[in-house]
Amino acid sequence: MKFSSLHILPFAVIILILYACASTGTPDGGPYDETPPKFVRATPDPNSTGNTRKKIAIEFDEFIKIENAAEKVIISPPQTEMPEVKASGKRVLVEFFDTLRANTTYTIDFGDAIVDNNEGNPMGNFAYAFSTGETIDTMEVAGTVLNAQDLEPIKGIQVGLHKNLNDTAFTKLPFDRISRTDSRGRFSIKGVAPGKYRIYALKDGNQNYLFDSKTEIIAYSDSLIIPSMEPATRQDTTWNAIDTLKIDTVKTVHYTHFMPDDIILRAFKEETTMQYLAKSEREQLNRFSLYFSAKADTLPTVTGLDFDDKDAFIIEPSLNNDTIRYWIKDTVLCERDTLTLQLDYLYTDTLGNLVPKRDTLYMMNKLSKEKRLAMAKEEMEKKEKEMKKKRKKGDTLNVVETVFFKMNVDAPSSMDINRNICISFEEPVQSIDTAAIHVDVKVDTLWNEERFIFVSDSVVPRRYYILSDWKPGNEYRLRIDSTAIKSIYGLHTNKVENTVKIKTLEEYGTLYLNIKGVEGNAIVQLLNSSDAVVRQQKLKENNTCDFYFLQPNTKYYIRMYIDSNNNGKWDTGVYDKKIQPEEVYYFPKVWEMKANFEFEEDWDVKSVPLDRQKLDEIKKQKPEEAKKIKDRNKERAKKLGLTS
Repeated sequence: MKFSSLHILPFAVIILILYACASTGTPDGGPYDETPPKFVRATPDPNSTGNTRKKIAIEFDEFIKIENAAEKVIISPPQTEMPEVKASGKRVLVEFFDTLRANTTYTIDFGDAIVDNNEGNPMGNFAYAFSTGETIDTMEVAGTVLNAQDLEPIKGIQVGLHKNLNDTAFTKLPFDRISRTDSRGRFSIKGVAPGKYRIYALKDGNQNYLFDSKTEIIAYSDSLIIPSMEPATRQDTTWNAIDTLKIDTVKTVHYTHFMPDDIILRAFKEETTMQYLAKSEREQLNRFSLYFSAKADTLPTVTGLDFDDKDAFIIEPSLNNDTIRYWIKDTVLCERDTLTLQLDYLYTDTLGNLVPKRDTLYMMNKLSKEKRLAMAKEEMEKKEKEMKKKRKKGDTLNVVETVFFKMNVDAPSSMDINRNICISFEEPVQSIDTAAIHVDVKVDTLWNEERFIFVSDSVVPRRYYILSDWKPGNEYRLRIDSTAIKSIYGLHTNKVENTVKIKTLEEYGTLYLNIKGVEGNAIVQLLNSSDAVVRQQKLKENNTCDFYFLQPNTKYYIRMYIDSNNNGKWDTGVYDKKIQPEEVYYFPKVWEMKANFEFEEDWDVKSVPLDRQKLDEIKKQKPEEAKKIKDRNKERAKKLGLTS
């Protein structure tokens, strides 16, 4: 039998429908595009000379977009009015608004801001340049900006060059060439002419490209920057399209190596010396606080204008006298809605001199007396209702709740051998009866009295310590009698009884450090996984440092700073006096401590460059994730059974 095409067509349609119904899988859209945009042409041509055009058009082989132009695109020399940078189809359009300088090389560094419109593949390190003169400058200098105190990479800080080698150029003139750091703190300044330069970093608060405020973060190099270049080669690897773990080809690439490319700038903010009253507040009923902008040698004088200030306060100044807390001793005075006081203190005038200043302050309660009374009445009515409910249930006891002076006792049941019992209070203490405090040690089944010392913290107000000769493995008992400690408002503490057992020596690990490359005083700091200081000590004369009683199954890191002035703290820099911040180093290793185990390590602090010392796992500034189209294609290939 013969079938005409008219007879065959319905059968074909039915077969196609049946096949479509039988196919339940999700259609595969094909591999992801891994190819970034490619440069095609530009007007004017790249690296052209004698250019006077203020509008630039750069064309690519596919539709593109610009990501974070304000953050990633750097135009050098810096512009007073920022040029407009936008994507339009397959082109990037740039329009300058400032007058183009004569005989100047202009660079537009896009970094990885240009990506394709579909998958967002970044072009990566693309820059365009032209010159208004007869020649174009093509040299580059590169490096990294780190926070001087903790070696954190600093993202988005300006880095600039000055041809003017005078130190005042940084404070009076905008940069000649400029760049900005990426998420790794890396920068590359392009379009540099041969010569000698000073280099600076600046977190520019007012966008004028010069250091004119002590609030701005800065960095500078003591050495001159002299750009150079040389021919070089590198090995480039092409990876397999499907299995990205397999190398496809390795080829030798010739390129120009621009130097220096390893500049390290340590950024800092100068200590504020301008003294003024930043804020005053009455944060709660019985106290108010004064906040000053900088440390001071003396405390201000407070005079009551509508109350008697004689012996009216307990004063708690901070270590630098920049924050001062005043506790109001008289409970009747506490109830006043407003306290009017006269404040006399030293103030920095416009010439930078400390001069006397007098202010009148009105310290107002956050809640008025009327509102407080209403709230107290509401609370009383609530308690009365609760008492009525208890009486209905047959509870005839009318128990008066005793209010005690709140005391926080830090005496853990299992205590480290290098710790002491800590007692703290939320309000000032008037008196302490140490005879009502007892420490006992357990001997067999009996408790024997143990000697101890009761001391106040030299820095933190309202904190006290109980010191004793704690023996490893021993069990101790702390007893504090009721009414042992009295507050300034007449309340007494409740009785306390805690049992504490001291850990054994076998429960700890130990770290011994032999340090090289250090001159002068140094402080070695033991850090936790949050980069916070756990313990610190001075480096010994033989350049060793030992940390005992370390917790097992805990990660530890090491930081050290050179204490140049031997004041026991890290100090920032001062640009006017050409004082760099004190040097900081990280041991590029982590220790996971083991119980009853000793580590001994040799550390040459200068054997690893500064930008590679701090481990990524404790950095707060993480590198931005690169686009991983290849990883997505590899996963797709696995799903399709194209790879094992």
